[in-house]
Amino acid sequence: MTATKTQFMSNTAAVRKGHPRSLYILFLTEMFERFGYYLMVGIFFLYLVGSKAHGGKGFDTLIAADIVGSYIALVYLTPFIGGLIADRFMGYRRAIIFGGVLMACGYFGLALPGLPAMFISLLCIIVGNGFFKPNISTLLGNIYNADDLKAKKDVAYNIFYMGINIGAFVCNFVADILRHKIGWGAAFSAAGFGMILGLIIFISGSKHVKVGDVIKPATKEDMPLSKIFLYVFGPAILVGTLGWNFHKIIGHPLFATVSNDAFFFACVPIIIFYIGILLRASHEDKRGLGALLAFFAASTVFWVIYNQNSTALTIWADQYTNRSVSKPVEKIAKPLYLLQEVTLDSSTQARVDSRFVQESITADMQRKLDSTMKTDPSTKALYPVYTVTFHSKKDGSYIGRGIFDAVADEKGVKEERRNAISDTTTGEALTVLCQDPYLQNLPKDQWPKQGETLGAGSTELFQSANPFYIVILTPLILGLFGFMKRKNMPLSTPLKVGIGMVIAGLSSLAMVFAVKSCNIYLDKTSMIWIMSTYGIFSVGELLISPIGLSMVSKLSPPRLTALMMGAWFLVNAIAGKISGMMASYWDKFDDKSNYFMLLFVLALFSAAIIFFMVKWLSAVVKEKTGSN
Repeated sequence: MTATKTQFMSNTAAVRKGHPRSLYILFLTEMFERFGYYLMVGIFFLYLVGSKAHGGKGFDTLIAADIVGSYIALVYLTPFIGGLIADRFMGYRRAIIFGGVLMACGYFGLALPGLPAMFISLLCIIVGNGFFKPNISTLLGNIYNADDLKAKKDVAYNIFYMGINIGAFVCNFVADILRHKIGWGAAFSAAGFGMILGLIIFISGSKHVKVGDVIKPATKEDMPLSKIFLYVFGPAILVGTLGWNFHKIIGHPLFATVSNDAFFFACVPIIIFYIGILLRASHEDKRGLGALLAFFAASTVFWVIYNQNSTALTIWADQYTNRSVSKPVEKIAKPLYLLQEVTLDSSTQARVDSRFVQESITADMQRKLDSTMKTDPSTKALYPVYTVTFHSKKDGSYIGRGIFDAVADEKGVKEERRNAISDTTTGEALTVLCQDPYLQNLPKDQWPKQGETLGAGSTELFQSANPFYIVILTPLILGLFGFMKRKNMPLSTPLKVGIGMVIAGLSSLAMVFAVKSCNIYLDKTSMIWIMSTYGIFSVGELLISPIGLSMVSKLSPPRLTALMMGAWFLVNAIAGKISGMMASYWDKFDDKSNYFMLLFVLALFSAAIIFFMVKWLSAVVKEKTGSN
């Protein structure tokens, strides 16, 4: 049963000094939930672009980035609904359990073959996260609203955040081992088992967290749920449908793809809803809500940079980073399935950036002749497959050949040939039958010999760099804050956020230097660059993300805490979609440094806005909590 408000007030006094046991229950629950989430998201892009011959989906960068961006956006958009239902009807514990069960089903479903199973599974994870994510954070905040725990709320969220990153660190090693030893399905299933373990811990410790499980009935200032669905989600669906079809009006998608258009259009009524909450709020609540929404808007760029981890930085680690390891390391890592084995075998089908190669149209293609024939699965008839060969821009050596299907009639042949030439001259990624794509910009003197293998660190392992830094840096950052407080030089929460934004921007600037360090189409960059980027960003993340959760708890009216936590995740949703949209243009950036420079400039601009608001934000925080 959900605790009443009276129970909550009477029980807080019994919470022992230090941190209550409930913190560690929530710490472990979130750790295993994030183990599953980051395992899945860490390999999802690789799964989508991976060769069908090796169990992947074989999508190009545009489609894969659009799917990943849409998934991340919706994963963080649904907390808006889940927060509302838990706030006013369901209660936080039941919402967390319901959401966790849905997510576990979704992860297991990703192991099933076929696109319908994949999209249904993604829907389960998206909806499940909406019930789980905002409410476990709100539950922690409610527990720390007790008078003897309020001063420790920032520290509690930092400890909670460290649990998230322990799960995020370990998961990539598990994913790497399972997908190489068994397959993609086994890796996705491991995410489901992680979620189940988190639920077991949460349910077994439920009595320790019930003190914060408070249903807060709507007041006269709040919009009833029926009106929210009528005036928010109804318009969001209608406007989203308009966005989906907007390309038919203007002749092309406004934001690169129709799914981007639909998402950004649908967000407009939801943003208006939150502005309405601010305008209808009482005078007492208005200052806190105004400060919170201003902070949300300014921090959007941080989350755009954060979500590059699952798109642009994954591409960078996969294609542009020298992941080769020494023989001693290879001997240790190979039995653990922590390496990608690269050979000169030319049977790998993959998508490569045409800037790596130059094309020549074969005589076979010109004459509509080719030795390769393909069977049409519907008619069982044979038809020719036309080819384009690719040669290195560096030394002219043969790399591989592009495969272009065509029906036997003359019109089809010309259309396929036109597309082949168009693809290679506009810098789009191409599907080619070639040697391992890892070799495409690796100097030839570093290639393995015929019959030998080259060990390269698996791409997803780089995603463990960020949580590793978080775990290592969290006690150092907390120690620094404690030292400054003892010296009467404490940093206010808004000032920490502004500094964090600058540091996040510097992580993108590091990638600008990485691009400039060599000709990335002829050589690979040192892994020091991407590791440094993750390290710099992690410092900024510690100054923004856990503090952001804490600010929601500090500044929100109690009855709106979960709803405003949903707004915090709405910012994540918009940023995730923007990140996916940016990555969909990756192949069109001849100079990749421009991609990262754009992020750096946007981060500095957002930091300037936050610094401009520091005095006002600090005053509001102090007014609401007694401390800034």
